[in-house]
Amino acid sequence: MLPSVSILQQIGLGVLLVVVVLWAVGLLRLTRRGHHPARPRRAHRRIGAVPRQTGPGGPPSENVELTPAERAAFDDLVRQLTSPG
Repeated sequence: MLPSVSILQQIGLGVLLVVVVLWAVGLLRLTRRGHHPARPRRAHRRIGAVPRQTGPGGPPSENVELTPAERAAFDDLVRQLTSPG
């Protein structure tokens, strides 16, 4: 025992160490399991892409006709955004 530390401080340190160890073990178990306990097991499966919203069960797709000036402005914008630098 350390002479300058009271028994209550030593007990507090022991309790704190036990809590830290339990927290670390719990965290490791959660990360190894790969999911949070509140989520169902199948929720961690990844979707490759967002599924299409159109089709028999979804809304119809929309189509907007652009004027030649709008098309030129859009092409200009795409060139600006995709050009390096």
